[in-house]
Amino acid sequence: MRGLLVRKFVSTIAAGAAIAALLSAGSPANATTADVRATPFEISGELPIYPKALYKNGSSGASVRKVEARLVQLKLLEKRYQDDNFGTMTRSAVKKFQKSKGIPPLGYVDQNTLDQLVKVTHEPTQTELYPPAPVVDGKKLDPRCATGVALCIDKTTRKLRYVVDGVVKMQMDVRFGAVKTATREGSFTVGWKSRNHVSKLYDSKMPYAMFFSGGQAVHYSSDFAARGYNGASHGCVNVRDLAKIKILFDEVHVGDKVIVYRS
Repeated sequence: MRGLLVRKFVSTIAAGAAIAALLSAGSPANATTADVRATPFEISGELPIYPKALYKNGSSGASVRKVEARLVQLKLLEKRYQDDNFGTMTRSAVKKFQKSKGIPPLGYVDQNTLDQLVKVTHEPTQTELYPPAPVVDGKKLDPRCATGVALCIDKTTRKLRYVVDGVVKMQMDVRFGAVKTATREGSFTVGWKSRNHVSKLYDSKMPYAMFFSGGQAVHYSSDFAARGYNGASHGCVNVRDLAKIKILFDEVHVGDKVIVYRS
């Protein structure tokens, strides 16, 4: 019992000495224990303040197209990606430009980045912004096929044309859906691809399928190869040239445009 009392007494003295030392170290003479406070964490530096984004990932419109056209002038962006939409490739091009000018590579366009871009490029012309539609056999293709990569599909002439930056790289015959299963018209993108696809709905083979609108896809059709235009699809765009669609399948990427229209 005596040993326990001695240890408590010594602990009390030590605690009191520690408090006294704190009070005496730079404290006023009249300081009390109430004045002892825990030292707060030190915060070195300040939180970074980022410049306001004028155009960033997900932005769209004519102003974005102008930025992209300027990046195309500097060969930082391929013309195929000049499409009014600030996406991955535009972001990458912006970062390259920012690095070249000693600007923090934030990947979006702030006022300083835009000012520097304007300084080293010219105002995009109408032709640069909206290149004229390609002309094939004396007829213009849909204007949406003039820029970027596009599967330009004309239901009137029953032709599919693979167009890159306004240049027709491949052309092939196609057929479409019947009246009750019509192939949808409009502007789409390739959502996904399947080299050896088999339709679960119709239990039919759809090799080299490039899906662009729900279950509708561009794909090879052995029935089209055998029967020609005597048959029809269930809404897909059928190709009958196996050799060509094999090449096309490898050239086309997810995200490429699909334009289905009537000339």
